[in-house]
Amino acid sequence: MRTRFESNLDLAAATTTWHTELDKFNPDLSLRPTEQPLKVLIMVSKESHCLRDLMYLRELEELNIEIPVVVSNHETLRNLVESHNLKFEYIPTSNKAQAEEQLSELIVKHEIDFVVLARYMQVLSSEFCNNHAGKIINIHHSFLPGFKGAKPYHQARQRGVKIIGATAHFVTADLDEGPIIEQDVDHITHAATAEDMIALGRDIERRVLSRAVKLYAEDKIFLVGNRTVVFS
Repeated sequence: MRTRFESNLDLAAATTTWHTELDKFNPDLSLRPTEQPLKVLIMVSKESHCLRDLMYLRELEELNIEIPVVVSNHETLRNLVESHNLKFEYIPTSNKAQAEEQLSELIVKHEIDFVVLARYMQVLSSEFCNNHAGKIINIHHSFLPGFKGAKPYHQARQRGVKIIGATAHFVTADLDEGPIIEQDVDHITHAATAEDMIALGRDIERRVLSRAVKLYAEDKIFLVGNRTVVFS
């Protein structure tokens, strides 16, 4: 259940009242002010389209999020991030265990609520995924997980696909197979080149990821086993 209510009580008093009345049902209860933005750590590699969209929507106040830091395994997007007055952290992945330790320290330091992989082209360890279960969102370049590995759009063209899309999902230890949050597709014809598909794919990816982040920031996603229940 997701309930939004108005009260003359402050958060502490409202929380006390709710627990007093509802503890007999042993609920898993969480309350927070709707105006309070969630803190998100964004991870990127070299592609900027998803990152740009998240920063743009945040600046328009269409996403109720705070971005304390952007992390990358390349220096490519430093100038872009810093031009938006955001903190950029370069964490190389030559030693993955050390990189994830640094990442965990940043999550604690900045009191991060959730992590977004905005085309971060590295695989996170099973341990890291399990430690942050239900708090890492990834964007996958397919309507359903498929065409894994290098040049997915080239693979798709070779197979003569007629629909391309993107899937935003929670990250689990099983690569690209976590609970699905949001999806979208576009139709193409045989005339589309791989470059056409890449351009269209970028557009789908950015809007699917932004919708998933918005849903999470508004507490509209519930994990139920391996599935999600998403409120509109």
